[in-house]
Amino acid sequence: MCCGLFGVQIVWGLQNVNTSRIFQTLGADVAELPMLWIAGPIAGLIVQPIIGQWSDRTRGPLGRRRPFLLAGAFLTALSLLLMPNVTSVWTASAGLWLLTISINVVMEPFRALLADVLPEEQRDAGFAMQVLFIGSGAVFASLLPWIFGNWLGWSGGSSPDGLPPSVHAAFYTGAAGVLLTVLWSVVATREPPAPAEVASAGVLSKPDNARQLARRGGVWVLLAAGGTASVAVLDLHREGYLLCGVIAAYGVIQLLAAWPSIRFASQAGAVATAIITMPRVMRRLAWTQFATWFGLFAMWVYLVPAVANLHYGAPVAGSARYNEAADAVGILFAAYNGCAALFALLLPAIVGVLGRRGSHALCLAVGALGFAGIGAVDDPGLLWLPTAAIGCAWGSVLSTPYAMVASAVPPERVGVYMGIHNMFLVLPQLAAAAVLGPMIGNLFGDDPTRALDIAAAAFLIAAVLTFLIPRESDPLAPDLHM
Repeated sequence: MCCGLFGVQIVWGLQNVNTSRIFQTLGADVAELPMLWIAGPIAGLIVQPIIGQWSDRTRGPLGRRRPFLLAGAFLTALSLLLMPNVTSVWTASAGLWLLTISINVVMEPFRALLADVLPEEQRDAGFAMQVLFIGSGAVFASLLPWIFGNWLGWSGGSSPDGLPPSVHAAFYTGAAGVLLTVLWSVVATREPPAPAEVASAGVLSKPDNARQLARRGGVWVLLAAGGTASVAVLDLHREGYLLCGVIAAYGVIQLLAAWPSIRFASQAGAVATAIITMPRVMRRLAWTQFATWFGLFAMWVYLVPAVANLHYGAPVAGSARYNEAADAVGILFAAYNGCAALFALLLPAIVGVLGRRGSHALCLAVGALGFAGIGAVDDPGLLWLPTAAIGCAWGSVLSTPYAMVASAVPPERVGVYMGIHNMFLVLPQLAAAAVLGPMIGNLFGDDPTRALDIAAAAFLIAAVLTFLIPRESDPLAPDLHM
């Protein structure tokens, strides 16, 4: 069941390590990178809740989740074949959109499938096992360009389209990897019968507070329209349009929840209603996730230029020296994912002692130290130390919150609520895409290393917010009075 996540994380690993590299090689400025990365957050925001709702109500010989695994795997493999062959920033952006939409179709059913299959007492171990496969896949993906360039004799120099041949080979290998591993999971996994409650889960009625929801939704949409006009008239940063879009989406969600039975919006209305009525655990967890994923987005976007500035003399993007720095970051990504995979083996025992909240807060605090340490290390040979700390946090980020959600929601609605939980991962990335560019450019003189300091502060805030999550997120926790 977890094998397919190895292939899924090959895709995320290739995207995380190479996206900034591809954009900069094609001529994008450092300040433009966050906005160019928004495909991932927006795709997750839209795709995962809809796939979750749809899969909850799917019936067929392959069950509820596996049809989406198959369709997403084929689309993802096609996207990986296209991505390294882009020739402009515009086509690279389009390729990134297609890739992230496709991989989100695969990712959501894997989380829901584990919650479908495992009982409560096995879920922490189950999600930790997913981290083991996720970390292993990310290590493999992060090292692929370096392996092709150094072990197999592929040139590390640039090909005619600006990317090294090793990057092309890495993406083609990833396409085969995601297809084969997901196919194995589909064939080897037997889904349990869907809960009987699902038959009535999609029958929606107009909520009692429909008028209040409609008024609130209308106000948020009008605020978004006014903000959009202000950005245009005052010629503000274009990132303002993104924030206005998020505000408008929040208003539309409330409008859909007010009239969930509208035919053309029935699925979206069901998702909107689930958002409005989600459990208190998820509402509190959302704040922790916001800070966490804001920091992660800062790392993914700025780690390559930060390491290039700190240790490789700020080379020109696409040069041999820049490619050397990008390959070094690939090794760092492999290191933190490898640490996450190994740490996953210890995580159930730590959760057993500290509970989910205590262990997650501890891991996030360790991750904050790791982000701060990257900018403080002078010797590039020692960067693996703070990277290992980030890996410990990453292992918990990929497992503990999902266990909390699975324990807090009804089993017949696991799919849609896992998708909604993913919204709390992508909204902070959209916020980061909107504000990091102006912050780095205007406040820090285009110094990408400052983004790592921002990530450290975000993780520290997330660690504190973890203790606001209700205890019902961890029904098997020891009584530590936290």
